[in-house]
Amino acid sequence: MDLKRDELKIFLDEKYNLYNRPAFIESDPIQVPHQFSKPEDIEIAAFLTASIAWGNRKMIIKNAKTIISLLDNAPLDFVTNSKETDLENLGFFVHRTFNGSDLIFFLKSLQNIYKNHGGLRNIFESNFIDVKSSLANFREIFFSIEHPLHVKKHVPDVIKKSAAKRLNMFLMWMVRNDNRGVHFGLWNKIPTHELKLPLDVHTANVGRKLGLLHRKQNDWQAVEEITDELRKFDEKDPVKYDFALFGLGVFEKF
Repeated sequence: MDLKRDELKIFLDEKYNLYNRPAFIESDPIQVPHQFSKPEDIEIAAFLTASIAWGNRKMIIKNAKTIISLLDNAPLDFVTNSKETDLENLGFFVHRTFNGSDLIFFLKSLQNIYKNHGGLRNIFESNFIDVKSSLANFREIFFSIEHPLHVKKHVPDVIKKSAAKRLNMFLMWMVRNDNRGVHFGLWNKIPTHELKLPLDVHTANVGRKLGLLHRKQNDWQAVEEITDELRKFDEKDPVKYDFALFGLGVFEKF
């Protein structure tokens, strides 16, 4: 698609406004944390939902809701107060390659995070420098307790140049606050302009078709490239265009 820069901005803004509205929630995994009002419940539900956000969207939503029901629909209370016997009952869970033992470890690590590190928000917001450093620090803390080797594949490693789509999406959900009713805007110590686009096959392919991305691999370098291009259209909130790129790719088969 050959558009001049000002025409491309108009096009992307139109798509952003089309998809960034509460109706978007009805078909998106973000509906799962929207069940809650307490910030800690929202962020835990959002993190667990984002962690399994690959594959069929309906299945993602179904399985994320299953996780929440397994937590007695009280994420923070379950995470902070669950005992080993409570966790053992979750061993049957499976979402693609994310299985019950993975979920059990995730909950153990979250318990450590909320009991000993001040919670998810504190880890990401404390001494924030940039998103890449923050994601690397989070992964180090997440695996600071004893863990099975296979679970590490479920938390992306930006040091090894992973695009970290799911964690960038989680951060976008937590940080962006545009009063449109979709994203939560709960964390205010991470600047919106620092966020990185949650790059997946849809946003990457649309980005290439629009001339926003030239790198062939969907890695961290590609994330930085496309985010920098989008920053030219809105330097304060570049990742708002995730709505446009994702909508074009998923809903419009662009």
